[in-house]
Amino acid sequence: MAAANGNGGTRAQGPRCIALVGPFQAGKTTLLEAILTRTDAIQRQGTIEAGTTVGDSSHEARHHKMSVELTVATTSFMGDSYTFIDCPGSIEFVHDMRAALPAVDAAVVVCEADEKKIPQLQLILRELEEQNIPRFLFLNKIDKAEANLMEALQLLQPASRKPLVLRQIPIWNGDIISGFVDLALERAHVYKEHTASEVVPLEGDSLERGKTARFSMLEKLADHDDELMEQLLEDIPPPRDKVFDDLAKELRDGLVVPVLMGAATRTNGVLRLLKALRHEAPNVETTAKRLGIGGNDPVAYVLKTFNSSHVGKMSVARVLCGQIGDGTTLLSPEREAGRVSGTFKLLGASSEKRGQAQAGETVAFGKLDQAKTGDTLSAGKQAHAAVAEVQPYAPVLAISVSAKERKDDVKLGQALHKLVEEDPSICVVHNADTHEVVLWGQGEMHLRVASERLADRFGVGIITGRPSVGYNETIRKSIVQRGRHKKQSGGHGQFGDVVLDIKPLPRGTGFKFEDKITGGVVPRNYIPSVEEGAINALKHGPLGFPVVDVQVALVDGSYHTVDSSDMAFQTAARIGINEGLPQCQPVLLEPIYLVEIVCPTDASARMNAILAGRRGQILGFDTRDGWDGWDVVRAKMPESEITDLIIEVRSATAGAGSFTFKFDHMAELTGKTADQIVAARRAAE
Repeated sequence: MAAANGNGGTRAQGPRCIALVGPFQAGKTTLLEAILTRTDAIQRQGTIEAGTTVGDSSHEARHHKMSVELTVATTSFMGDSYTFIDCPGSIEFVHDMRAALPAVDAAVVVCEADEKKIPQLQLILRELEEQNIPRFLFLNKIDKAEANLMEALQLLQPASRKPLVLRQIPIWNGDIISGFVDLALERAHVYKEHTASEVVPLEGDSLERGKTARFSMLEKLADHDDELMEQLLEDIPPPRDKVFDDLAKELRDGLVVPVLMGAATRTNGVLRLLKALRHEAPNVETTAKRLGIGGNDPVAYVLKTFNSSHVGKMSVARVLCGQIGDGTTLLSPEREAGRVSGTFKLLGASSEKRGQAQAGETVAFGKLDQAKTGDTLSAGKQAHAAVAEVQPYAPVLAISVSAKERKDDVKLGQALHKLVEEDPSICVVHNADTHEVVLWGQGEMHLRVASERLADRFGVGIITGRPSVGYNETIRKSIVQRGRHKKQSGGHGQFGDVVLDIKPLPRGTGFKFEDKITGGVVPRNYIPSVEEGAINALKHGPLGFPVVDVQVALVDGSYHTVDSSDMAFQTAARIGINEGLPQCQPVLLEPIYLVEIVCPTDASARMNAILAGRRGQILGFDTRDGWDGWDVVRAKMPESEITDLIIEVRSATAGAGSFTFKFDHMAELTGKTADQIVAARRAAE
């Protein structure tokens, strides 16, 4: 659906969904606040400092003064409906952005001319590029910029694989930016405090600078338009509608990234941004085509799932085709998602019940109990195939969690399920060996917020700790050991007698049991009990850890026709193992992992120092394939040193670095470090 754009070209119509993305503290939440103020969705612009913004309304966001989950706000501008998705900027909460992007029509990348934030900006732009999301760049805090606009553009360009096309240049009044020149409209505007800018004559220095900057903009557009190139070569001024159509087409095709500017705290530049979105951003028809949606059956994509004690479960979804409302039964490719019970318009934390949602609208559906973030929902006879599958990044930090009160164990399990439902980048692991519940996340703040939500949102008090490291132990020496269990207490007694040959095995072999009995000195029906007793004994060795890489052979023994039993032979085997292992030179084993760190090139030297300080064996480093200005550092490192590695990595890379790891082998650990680990284990028992 298209209409005249008011400038001689055509524009898309219908409800739009726009993501606000960008590095941490770039001003996304403030920009949302400015947009809502300018469109009369709210009466007064709130501030993060005062805790009065529509975005960041959760207790955790207010407390930490940062976005920790996306905010959804629907407003209208010049007769069109717009839903803005304010996404967290921190890499620790980036999955909220990544999961929401497939269903948006375009993104506004909010950034500033800060060299330290270029790696974060590159991460975000790369995600948009890979998902083929049309994007504008909004250069925020222009009133505080130290670099001039051309220097800022040169600083930002390496973060984008597509050309940044300047759409505005500032008008200077001494050292203060008092307005801007719109290069597409060839108009000058002077900023007014918290109101629309005023059009003024384009003259003097602004006129000359505007001509030069406009020609540069047209040159970049002409790289993808032969007709425009011919007009420029022949010095023929292109028609204004031609310029706007090119801007819209090349944005939607992902060929260029238009750059606008402003100061969200003053609402400067916000109206121009809204008009650019209105005239140039695609609508749901283009988005549905990008996602491969055809036919007329209703289809929606779940951007985010919220669980609240007040309203229950709400699934924020973009309707991509058809109509969905109360009573509609929705399917996902894996299961029935449920029957819609309430359709809501969202403005941050507030919700307002409304009628059925049309294609293009972003709403919240109530009581879809089986729907998850990232689900594709449909109302046809057959479920629609998934339109996108965004897998979370591998987790990098873990904490152990347990309920403060034993009676809350079941409640904690339910709360953890809801937590993962809301945020799939959290992973819950039940460690059978240590009997710990381990919460894995994307960083220190991510896990801190998750812990706070368990208490604040789900009402479960928890105790957190450092997860146990997967130490094992093994032996260096062989021994033949007898295990004898004899007990007489009236009636049938207990008797089991075994002779065990205990030997070390090569690293990584595990456990082997052999039956070398001859002559029936131990009846065959008791031999499985001997093996079971040995296995149970090896779960806790003399150093306090599971014993691995051991062979146990049953070589001799005796039995009693009345008093012998399965339990007696299990006990005899345990006695033999427990008495034999301390004589076999037990040694501690620690898990060693292969670690791969990705970081900006200027941080590689710091990574090497961090790894060396954590007993890491550096294997080498290389340039990151397809990522200009990034390196990959590879190393082997003990699991105990990986536990909080991400904190140092993020600190050394302005929050942009990360890593992955996988188990490689178990290695012997001796000396003072091993003694401390064993002593700590014994003290805890």
